[in-house]
Order: sequence, then C-alpha cells, then structure tokens
Amino acid sequence: MPGSLVLVAGEPGIGKSTLLLQVAEAISQLSGTVLLVSGEESVYQLKNRARRLKVSSPNLFFMAETDLDVIEEEAKKLSPCLLIVDSIQTMYTPEANSSPGSILQVRESALRLMRLAKEEGLTTIIIGHVTKEGSIAGPRILEHLVDTVVYFEGERERGHRVLRVVKNRFGSTNEVGIFQMRSQGLVQVDNPSAVFLSERSREVSGSAIMPTLTGNRPILVEIQALAVPSSLSVPRRSCNGVEYSRVLLTIAVLERRVGLNLKDLDIYLNVAGGLRIVEPAADLPIAISVASSFLDFCVDPTTAILGEVGLGGEIRTVQSVAERVREAQSLGFKKVMLPYYKNWDFEDREVEGIEMIKVRSLRQALDVVRS
Repeated sequence: MPGSLVLVAGEPGIGKSTLLLQVAEAISQLSGTVLLVSGEESVYQLKNRARRLKVSSPNLFFMAETDLDVIEEEAKKLSPCLLIVDSIQTMYTPEANSSPGSILQVRESALRLMRLAKEEGLTTIIIGHVTKEGSIAGPRILEHLVDTVVYFEGERERGHRVLRVVKNRFGSTNEVGIFQMRSQGLVQVDNPSAVFLSERSREVSGSAIMPTLTGNRPILVEIQALAVPSSLSVPRRSCNGVEYSRVLLTIAVLERRVGLNLKDLDIYLNVAGGLRIVEPAADLPIAISVASSFLDFCVDPTTAILGEVGLGGEIRTVQSVAERVREAQSLGFKKVMLPYYKNWDFEDREVEGIEMIKVRSLRQALDVVRS
C-alpha cells in the first residue's frame, strides 16, 4: 500500500537482503523508481550482489548511508515508489542522543521513516535483525509502529526459507511464501511437500508424516524422533522445529495414558527440512514418532497422521482437515490417520484412493500403526 511501513524481520544471514534486492528488481521493472539504502554494505558490494543475482533494472538505485537526514533528502529528491532500508539497527538520527542499534535510536529512526512514508506516500520496507528469541533491539519494539510485519524464517544451513506475515493492516495474514536459496538467489518452491519428503527414509523407526498448515497452505513434512538411553541424571529433551512445551506434554501423555516408560531416555525431535510447526495438529505425529523410536517399529510410509492429543489421551479435532487430506492424496498417500469426528465435510463421501483411519485415543492410534 502506498505510504505503508513494512518490517521484514529475521535472523542475521537468513537471506533478508537477498529477498529485498529481488523484490526491488521486480518492483522497479513494474512500477517505477526504487531506492535501496544499505547501512551494512558499500555501493560496490551492493552492485556485486546485484550482478550475481542478475539484477540490472535502470530504475533501481543504490545508496550506502546510515544518516537519516541524508536518506530523507535523497528520497524526497528521487521520489521513488519504494524505499528499502537495510537495516534499521544501522540507521542513525541526530534527534536521538545514543549510538546506532540502541533501543532509542531504533525507535526514533523507525518513527522518522514512518513520518516520511506517510507524508510522501512512500512505501517503505525496513529490515530488522532478531535472534530466535527476538532479543536483539529492534523488531519487537517496532511491531506496534509498523503497518505490516513479515518474518523470514529457516535454517541458514538449509536451503528452504518461509516468509510468514504476522501482522497486516491492509490484507490477510494467512498466506506464506516458501523459497529455496540457490546461487542465483531465492527461488519459489512450487511443490513444498514433494521437496520436504524427497529424502525421507521409508524403512526406519521414529518417523511420521504430517500434513501441516503454513497459513492456508497444506504441506506434508516428516517428523523424526530418536529415543535413546540417557547417561544423565536428568534426561535430555531436544526439539528442532516443534514447540518444546507441546513435546513435553505429549511425552507425559505417552507415559501416563499409554504406559511407555520414557523417563530414563534422551528424546530428540526434528522436523526434516527446517520447517517450524506451531500447531496442535502436530501432537499425534509427535507421539507416534516417539513411540515408534522407543518400541522400534516402522510406521507405514503411505500413511499421513494429524491430530491434537489431550491430557486424557483423547485425540481432538483440528482445522482444515479436508485440505490436508487432499494434499496427502495428491502425493500418493494411501491412508490418513485423523481424529474421530461425526461432522467432517467428507464424512459420508468416498475419497478416491485414500483410506481415512479415525481414532479416538492415543492408545488406539498406536495399536493401529503397530498392526
């Protein structure tokens, strides 16, 4: 939206600058002049990055500057349709008597850019660096100031990135973008499910496939678990890509309601591909993968699993089941294990080529996958 202020946040090195350079190239070819200001790289470095990404639009201008007085003067003179500032932690305004990167400087710099955006009708994107805990000064204190907050997530060691909108005054927050980092920059992933499952091992314990939702988009991912005897007085619980608290809850239910003795084991959970899952529908596949590793059995590789696990061991309903089932069906899965519910929108209709296994409890689900 013209005059809007957008915050793009993520860990250092995740690819935010690459993403915004590609955005700047696309916008400059379609809509007019774009000014990209960097406080972290020189103009020479920006041009080298642009050359590597094959960015060559004549309407794209680079500027290496941290002083907001100079940036504001140049923006008013150039009148671009889009201003990109990389990053807000490096910007400096004399109005704030503190060093760049401090909370005061970050807030005052963002307020000044917001005034510029509103007064000039200039769409402005600012980049903010955060740690996994969001502890670096910047994005957490800016979220209430900006119109849109976008998080760019993923593991730097892996190729996949997820662009997730968490606040948007002018549109939906339900959509996500999934990209792959390559030598020529970020490339859209057309079929994320196939990519995330391409390297899975079909004949190994501790693996369960889950249709998760990223925004409104269903994606099949592999949840891996490893349960091994612990040499520590307090066994280790390690989670990568899933919520730590939900994993502890699920392990407790497995011990209490199913009778699995997990108290002396180190348990490791991982979502293959670097995706993060924060929805309750991951409970059942997490439980199945942990039990599979502990009891050393393999889950049918043609079965997808989803469902929330209650503290009583019951399996509760989740949202958007029909979309998840269709995604599993499109990738050749033959079965979907899901919560028992009388009012699914496909309850009385046959879904061609896929069997729906409806379970009421965690114990029943384990009996099914082991049979």
